Amino acid sequence: MRHVRGPLCSIDVGDRTVETEDIDDVLESYVGGRALGTKLAHERVPFDADPLGADNRLYFATGPMQHSTMSFTGRMSATGVSPLTDGLLSSNAGGFLSRNFTGTGYSAVEITGASDDLVIVHVTDEGVEFEAVPDLAEATVPETCAYIEGERDLGAEHTVIIGPAGENRVRFASMMTSEERAFGRGGLGAVLGSKNVKAITFDGDSTAEVDIPPVQMEIHGEAAQADHPMKAQGTTSVAEYANMVEALPSYYFEDLSFDGIDGISGDRVEEKKYKKGTCSSCAFACKLPTRDEASDLETEGPEYETLMAFGSNSGVDDIVDVMKSNKLCDEYGLDTISAGDTVAAYLASEDEFGNVDLIHDLVERIAYREGVGDTLAEGIDRVHDELGVENWSVKGMEFAAHDGRTLNGQGLAFATSNRGADHMYAEFYPYEYPLVGEEDAFQKEGLEDKPPKLVELENLNAVKDSAIFCKFSRDFLTEERIETLLDADYDDLLALGGEVVALERHFNNQRGFDRGDDRLPYELPDFEQGLEEYYAERGWNDDGTVPDTKVGGDSGAPADD
Repeated sequence: MRHVRGPLCSIDVGDRTVETEDIDDVLESYVGGRALGTKLAHERVPFDADPLGADNRLYFATGPMQHSTMSFTGRMSATGVSPLTDGLLSSNAGGFLSRNFTGTGYSAVEITGASDDLVIVHVTDEGVEFEAVPDLAEATVPETCAYIEGERDLGAEHTVIIGPAGENRVRFASMMTSEERAFGRGGLGAVLGSKNVKAITFDGDSTAEVDIPPVQMEIHGEAAQADHPMKAQGTTSVAEYANMVEALPSYYFEDLSFDGIDGISGDRVEEKKYKKGTCSSCAFACKLPTRDEASDLETEGPEYETLMAFGSNSGVDDIVDVMKSNKLCDEYGLDTISAGDTVAAYLASEDEFGNVDLIHDLVERIAYREGVGDTLAEGIDRVHDELGVENWSVKGMEFAAHDGRTLNGQGLAFATSNRGADHMYAEFYPYEYPLVGEEDAFQKEGLEDKPPKLVELENLNAVKDSAIFCKFSRDFLTEERIETLLDADYDDLLALGGEVVALERHFNNQRGFDRGDDRLPYELPDFEQGLEEYYAERGWNDDGTVPDTKVGGDSGAPADD
């Protein structure tokens, strides 16, 4: 099995110690990225670790595909115990960081302990340096980028940075890279903040040799030549269609479509796009650098999920207002989905939908935990009673779009996801809109025949997050190509993906997670039966826990296999 190469660099920011460890035996079985981070965390993080305590560890890892020049590979993974969900969670980010990370020569970097002083950790192929930066306390992401470039001559593509939200332990704080790309979901920015680490930089010229087959250039060429709506509108290309089929959450999930969709549609985003945007080595170029000439506002995005959270779900029908929310989240270091949904919850409680001045003020207050922002910084699951609104979250995580009340398989996927209400964990929604061929599509309604497909998709995405492939490679990465690129049988790769899912679930089981956490704030037809079929397909217990015999085994196999 083709895998990333290089030792683990373990950095204790409290003791200021650095250790390097050969982990070839782990790499040979776990490829890289999410699988590597999950395996290391399962072995090295105490099951009862406080997400915001010194015992929690944060893992950064690339995969073998970051040693290629292929499109869809400009990403890397981060793993730790989430302060939002209280479970083990991986998040990944695009941009230009991953190749600079591989230049350090490490396959993974582990951050543990907690510093007494605010620091930047500089990781290179020549060693690790700790720089005290008290003057950067509560600095924004752009301000910190400017400091690092001025002092170290390292651009934003070398950095992982937290804004004020991470320092203030906002439970959905993100880690930012390339200034506007985010390790967004799950609050890993707060984990870095709890360790008093303002930023980490990666630099070097010691990239390990990983032989990647020539099919990489076929895929790269196809990505460059493809005529695809995402090249013009990114993920917002689905907005109007999602609205038409009633899968777009609106007015804090009260409605399934938005009467102001024309003002925040993919067409409006495309009108504001002023140049191409991409990630490292990617010819698909689906990113969205946008500018509003009237206000001189520039940002990257918003993507579809941000259109939902700060647009339809908040009752906002002007794309410039959503762009402003997006920019503020990037500057302060906030996950736009959780931040927008939480703001929408407050708007619902105060009957203030569409109040953009209030929205932008709330984003800042959340980042600095000022006034009501201190309450909202805890996330919907912890504050919905106080606000007097329904708890629109799963396992503590706020909902993404692609509403499960319409797309029932995606609804089940939200419930089973170890990350919570996240659309990218399984990505069932393309099969129900559908955005795939008729032969692969499912009816939107009901759960019949969907649990086996859900298991397959969760496992496949775990493989993609380990390789690491961008999820938008779906139309280009056939089973045969994945086998060739990773030098492994497809079924064996799915089994690895199943083991990653089981390791996450097993870790979370030790923290008290069980079937009671695989729940939705709405009813689906035959939901309990679908959940039972899902557990049976994985060979798990009826209570949603993983048998010890399945950890390290073929957890993705059917129960009777």
